[in-house]
Amino acid sequence: MTAATRSLRRWGLVHKWTSLICTLFMLMLCITGLPLIFHEEIDDLLHSQVKPAEVPAGTPSANLDQLLANALKHTPGEVPHFLVWDRDDPNAMFVSVGKSITSDPSQNRFVRMDAHTAAFLDAPDVTGRFTYIMLKLHTDMFVGLAGKLFLGLMGILFCIAIISGIVVYAPSMRKLNFGTYRSKRTRIVRWLDLHNLAGILLVMWTLVVGFTGVINTWADLVVKLWQFGQLAEMTAQYRDRAPPARLASLHSAVDVAAKAVPGMQPSFVAFPGTIFSSKSHYAVFLRGNTPVTSRLLKPALIDAETGQLTDTRDMPWYVSTLFISQPLHFGDYGGMPLKVLWAVLDILTIVVLVTGVYLWMRRRKSGVSVERAIARPSAIDASVATS
Repeated sequence: MTAATRSLRRWGLVHKWTSLICTLFMLMLCITGLPLIFHEEIDDLLHSQVKPAEVPAGTPSANLDQLLANALKHTPGEVPHFLVWDRDDPNAMFVSVGKSITSDPSQNRFVRMDAHTAAFLDAPDVTGRFTYIMLKLHTDMFVGLAGKLFLGLMGILFCIAIISGIVVYAPSMRKLNFGTYRSKRTRIVRWLDLHNLAGILLVMWTLVVGFTGVINTWADLVVKLWQFGQLAEMTAQYRDRAPPARLASLHSAVDVAAKAVPGMQPSFVAFPGTIFSSKSHYAVFLRGNTPVTSRLLKPALIDAETGQLTDTRDMPWYVSTLFISQPLHFGDYGGMPLKVLWAVLDILTIVVLVTGVYLWMRRRKSGVSVERAIARPSAIDASVATS
């Protein structure tokens, strides 16, 4: 046995076992990811919501202090964690509230407010929605950080399976023309051709989606790293200061931040004491205006007692990598044409996974390897036909 043959067999084992271990979870991720591509359209179809007031173009935004006060009237006993500008509807905003400033933000309620009139719109419970269930299955399977890290491991195995598959199948596929589909051959050969063709067409896309998915599963760890790194540096001199007895104007804090970072617009505000701020600051996160820079955030820290800017910095590379990976993974940065493309590629990936499982089951039954199916067609057809 030559060194090349031994190496190919080792790569074959890597491809076999990484594929077998991750395939069922990848199928689940592809199936749940498909409706998430169109989550906005699905929510609009299945759930009604109060529309913001129609206002002329150029109408100024409402005073944020008044907007916050109106939101809290509808959530007695709860405190604000975040103020969020709706990326999909510039006429609406969200106030995220929790039972206390230290409560788990993943359990918060979201109150929708009119961005121009400061009027209360609604506070829907999204936890029973189809898209929410799909999102939880897709991100952590309802088991939190452990689920995210486990799915991240499956994503790594998926990427290894793709790379090893290229190495294993490339020598054998040289015997066939690119795109060959042997329609008159036995079922296992037809499925093999479909599996290989779809797989090679999807190589770059599956690697991008798989790798960005892995990065997204590390989001909680990335946030912790940022908190104990850059955020701690930016707020070090306030570490021993008592929380402010009275908060400065939220509206003024956002204005100060916007003036300090020209060319960017507010994305969300983290209130003092929340995970994205310190106990002494409003953290105003601003974003750019282009398709790429709109996904990148820059924090501006405003002293919550005096209303003055204390620091603003670009996010570290690892946080920016996370921000860029999110739209790449879900394909939600290029409008409906990109969503449709992402959906088609997702369906083709499901085809690759299903055919891979089928081929493995048939090979176990008939003892037919992929290499033999390509290299010795007549003999393989006969053996499969009689199995």
